[in-house]
Amino acid sequence: MRGIGNGDSSAEETTTFGFPRDTFRILHVSTGNVCRSPITERLTRHFVMERLGILGGGLIVESAGTWGHEGAPMEANAEAVLAEFGADASGFTGRELLDEHVITADLVLTATRDHRAQVISMGHSAGLRTFTLKEFTRLVRAIDTTTLPPLEDGLVVRARALVRAAAALRGWLLAPTAEADEVYDPYGAPLTFFRSVGDEIHEALDPVVTALTGVPARM
Repeated sequence: MRGIGNGDSSAEETTTFGFPRDTFRILHVSTGNVCRSPITERLTRHFVMERLGILGGGLIVESAGTWGHEGAPMEANAEAVLAEFGADASGFTGRELLDEHVITADLVLTATRDHRAQVISMGHSAGLRTFTLKEFTRLVRAIDTTTLPPLEDGLVVRARALVRAAAALRGWLLAPTAEADEVYDPYGAPLTFFRSVGDEIHEALDPVVTALTGVPARM
């Protein structure tokens, strides 16, 4: 999962918690970790690989659930949605959200505002790097990506700068409605609803992955 190098990060070798800084961890959070966050995790990986040809540069993409079904498989309809995007759903098992997941994450993207609040309530300075997925997308769209470090400086360096820039904008770019930042739970719903959720996640992830990699989606 690591792959290509990430440039010179010697100035920032450890986080404030003592973990290595040569990686950048994205943690996707939903409720059961069998529908929304697995879709978001695997689509993030898929779209990065589409842009860069490899999932590497120190980027690690994971997921967990606030009421995670530990060890459970992904919902079949979630697997079907991923297959329609050409993304790999294999080898997934659900996880319950733990302190260590939040501590080691450099960016936490949640399905809803409630999930965001639950992550932030765990402490670990999580508020500075926790957003709903759609909130982060809104903020990223407002960032002049030419001001970010180029990919040649390393994906980790660029990703950290992107999170800092988004956090700086948070108080200025509010959601038009409370519902605008929500990705609703498709658990138990038919495949058609899962597809609509997959499309929502795709639309939200596209500008994020483009900003992260500096490479637009292939038309």
